[in-house]
Amino acid sequence: MESEKELTERILAVTLEIQENYPELVKYLQEMTETMPDEKNPDVGRRKLKEYYDSLIEMVKNYKQNQLSQNTGMSKKRKE
Repeated sequence: MESEKELTERILAVTLEIQENYPELVKYLQEMTETMPDEKNPDVGRRKLKEYYDSLIEMVKNYKQNQLSQNTGMSKKRKE
């Protein structure tokens, strides 16, 4: 299992990618404070960080697929 530090760094990297490449998604980013580790139970903190990271990755993946399908549809319309 990844450490909290590794997960936090990965979350930061994805968040920066979203801000730079997909600013229209920024409004969907969750507050980081919701995912902060619980000192009494660090596994819960890591689990929440991992869930948040996975949700960011899924959001970007879905957005890219949606954009690709929209662009493909527009290309077909232009050819007609």
